[in-house]
Order: sequence, then structure tokens, then C-alpha cells
Amino acid sequence: MTQPYGKHDAILPPPPDEALDGAPIPVETRLRMYELQQEIRQVETELHRLFLMGLVQGTSHLYTGMEATASAFGALLRPDDYSFATYRGHGHTLARGASMEAVFGEMLGRSTGLLGGKGGSMHLTSVEHGMLGSYAIIGAHLCIANGAAWSAKYRGTDQVAVAFFGDGTTNIGAFHEALNFAAVYDLPTIFVCENNLYMEYTPIGQITAVEHPAADRASAYGLEPIVVDGNDADAVYLTAKAAIDKARSGGGPTLIESLTYRHGGHSRADPGTYRPSEEIEAWKDRDPIPLYHQRLLRLGIEESTLTGIETDVARRVTDAAEDAKAAPRPDESVIFTNVYADGGAQWRS
Repeated sequence: MTQPYGKHDAILPPPPDEALDGAPIPVETRLRMYELQQEIRQVETELHRLFLMGLVQGTSHLYTGMEATASAFGALLRPDDYSFATYRGHGHTLARGASMEAVFGEMLGRSTGLLGGKGGSMHLTSVEHGMLGSYAIIGAHLCIANGAAWSAKYRGTDQVAVAFFGDGTTNIGAFHEALNFAAVYDLPTIFVCENNLYMEYTPIGQITAVEHPAADRASAYGLEPIVVDGNDADAVYLTAKAAIDKARSGGGPTLIESLTYRHGGHSRADPGTYRPSEEIEAWKDRDPIPLYHQRLLRLGIEESTLTGIETDVARRVTDAAEDAKAAPRPDESVIFTNVYADGGAQWRS
């Protein structure tokens, strides 16, 4: 029997695995993952500040606290691979190489944005970087990712398609349909459930019959149940690499459940007060960035090197935000473009 809404036990994070200090990951790759985590965190922090200034219109869903998963995949995927994300897609877009200037521009509704200022927070897309969209319809992009994977298989390439989604998606029909389809046709699709424990405001555990909403369903489709510490970039990296290598070699799909935690509420309008305070504090103590910072120090990386990365990212974030604020808004002449196939309403008649 489920507990009343808003009443649940705190779910605490796993302890850090210091054995991963010795994981076979090149130092250059680790520094790149640290840089990506800093980029995502600092961009999200600045976006929140810009929202409070009234410069970001509409809703937005920050990725703060969840940076390790996007950073690990960003360090592994090739430029010609495909990524698909939910409306919480800022981090994945940056991890695939889209510029901060273009992300800020889109969030502020400027003509310099990724989509010319017309898409906004929930639709970040950069085809040139393999980021084939952020989707506001829960679960829809899993099936689209299969389409991209099918295309790669049909063309005989070794490209992979990665679909990132939240824990709530696991109770949507498209999740099960997409997994079944990918398994039946051995598609190079990697499904990554970023389980931050909450479906908007409701704990996923209250309405799901199994403990791990993604991994515990994997066997129904002939897949291995995989759960990874989503706050540890190295743990995600090793798991992601195995899945990517498997997909590239024709081994078919993989389903990964990455356990993580958003620091804030579901969206800008949500204070997140439904979460137990001890749960919030425990997960913030397992913040992926300080955790990774300490690992790099243990591996012999100089503090000055890490501080230099953080400082350089801060400078670039400030410059990108200022450029976006100074950029023009879209001209009225583009209002009917990117609406229909030929860019005009006359296409329908």
C-alpha cells in the first residue's frame, strides 16, 4: 500500500566508491569530465540568476546536481552519435558540444539561440552536435531514438543513439514499447534512466511496483538490469563505455538506471518542499562535483589545475551570458518559419 502523498521515508545516496580511483580512465578524459560538470553547473546557476532577473521567460527545468551522467556520456560519444533528452536537457546539450552562447541565447529568447530564440528551455536542439532534441512529451523521444538507431543500422554505420529520460517515464507506455522494439530488432539504442527519485512532485517509489523502476523491468525485454551511481562520473563512464561498445559492435540495446538527485525542485516554480530535509542534505553531501574534485586530488592532480578549470569556465559563462543579454530578439519575419516543412502556412492548403 502506498503512503499518502508527500509522506515517505528519506532515500539516502550510496556511499562513494573509492575503488574507482584506480579505474582505467585516462587523466585527460577525467579532466574533461570535470570541466563538463563545471560548465553545466555554472551555466545552470547563471540561468537561475537570469530567471530571477526576469530575463528567462516561461518554465525551465535545471539539471543542477545531476551533472555526472551527461558529462560521462559527453566524454564518450562521437560527434556523429545521437542524443535525445527530456525537457531537463540543458546539461546534455552542453555535454554534446553546443556553445554556451547559443544555449543562453535560446533561454533568453534571442536570435543567437540554438533555435533562433523560438524553442526555449524545453526544446534545446543542435543537430550539428548530434543533439537531436529535448522533448516535453514524456517518453516520446525513446521511440524517436529507436528511429535514429534503426537508420544507423540500415546504413551500416556504427553510430549509437542515446535516450536520456527520468524515472517517471518508466511508467509510460512508450518506455515499454521502445525497449521491446529495440530488443527485438537489436538496435544500437542506449536507454538511460536518470532516476532522481521524483516524478515531478511524487516519489517514484510510491507508485511503482519494483524498487528500481528501470533496471527491474530490463529482464522483461531480455536485457541486463544495470544500476549505476549517477553522482559518480567515473562509475557512469565505465557503464556507458560498455554499453556504447556493445551497441557499436552489433550487440543491441542497453538499459541503464543512473541514480542521482536534483538539488532544486522539479521546475522554476517548485520549491521542492515535499522532500525530507535529511534526504536533501544527504544527497547534497554526495554532490558529484566536490566528489570528483576530491578524486582528482587523490589521483595527483594539482589543486591549481582544478581551480584553473573552474575559473576559466566562470569567465566563459559570464561572457556568454553577457553576449546573450546584448543579442537582438528574433525579427517578426521569422514567426512562420520552422512551423511546416516548407516554412509557411500555405503548405497546408
